[in-house]
Amino acid sequence: MFIALDAMGGDYAPLCNIKGAIDFVKENKNKIGVYLVGNKDILEEEIKKNNLSIEGLSIEIVHAQEVIQMDEAPSIALRKKRNSSMHIAGKLVREGKAVAFVSAGNTGAAMSVGKFIIGAAEGIERPGIAVAFPNKKGSRTVLIDVGANVDSRPRHLLYFAVMGHTYVKEILQTSNNPKVGILSIGEEEGKGNELVKDTYPLLKMTKLNFVGNAEGRDIFTGDFDVIVCDGFVGNVVLKTSESLGMIILEMIKEEVEKSLISKIGAALILPALKRFKKKADFAEYGGAPLLGTKGTCIITHGRADERAIKNALKFASQFVNHDFNRKLLDNINLLIPEELRKGKEEELVGELNGQ
Repeated sequence: MFIALDAMGGDYAPLCNIKGAIDFVKENKNKIGVYLVGNKDILEEEIKKNNLSIEGLSIEIVHAQEVIQMDEAPSIALRKKRNSSMHIAGKLVREGKAVAFVSAGNTGAAMSVGKFIIGAAEGIERPGIAVAFPNKKGSRTVLIDVGANVDSRPRHLLYFAVMGHTYVKEILQTSNNPKVGILSIGEEEGKGNELVKDTYPLLKMTKLNFVGNAEGRDIFTGDFDVIVCDGFVGNVVLKTSESLGMIILEMIKEEVEKSLISKIGAALILPALKRFKKKADFAEYGGAPLLGTKGTCIITHGRADERAIKNALKFASQFVNHDFNRKLLDNINLLIPEELRKGKEEELVGELNGQ
């Protein structure tokens, strides 16, 4: 088995991508290989210049002449740059030559590759990006979708809930019966916009452990394992949370540097700060999965270093080893009633609302 890595994607590409791939393959003892997808001449030169070697490792270079730049429109990946490292890596998965796609490149383009080149799994209209936030109970709360779909219908959120359930149960393994909620502006049933109000009764009809509305604070309390929302709201939450975390750390650093006493105090709590940073560090977890595609698709941060790339590849291998896609499809059939799977949700919502 091989994972297709966009070797040219990310701020530190291609060197960190090459090193991350080498570390991953060595660590897993060649059980899963890596296709380094990118300009062959550049990749070989980087390997030679940095005294690296892929000899004897399950690593192969797959030539791709073009690169999707960070500031280019996602549509470029599909229409104009068909010889890009992203596009070709996605094709390897679509054609069954690779079991997963990993990229630290342009996020929008990587999503487009996952959704339109690799394609949605059978029965799924919209794949969704899931992010696992650390919570105060020591586990993680999955928020889905965080940007793959700007506009969503109740049907899409219904499937996001099953994706999140399967992710928590099979990959994170933090709960055998994940508590599922829908992000709203109040915990009472009936609160929220039309999308939330129309999705709520559908989630109640499933065999999911649906426990109602979740408010923004619940993402971090640990009272929910999975929280569903549309991609517009989810992306705002994600970007706000990332920014807030960085600002808090910067403010703490500024305050610590103001006096000798503060510096001494900081030294005493340094181990705790390091543990906190590790919990919040994306490099520890590799990236965010685009769930609901035909093959595993992991999108990692543009600032990914070799450790983050290695962990992203390791993360992708977990989905493969746990046969995630098959279990997701099984759960869709098991947890969603047949009438909802057949697309009759609008009729059912109308009946429930007395229309």
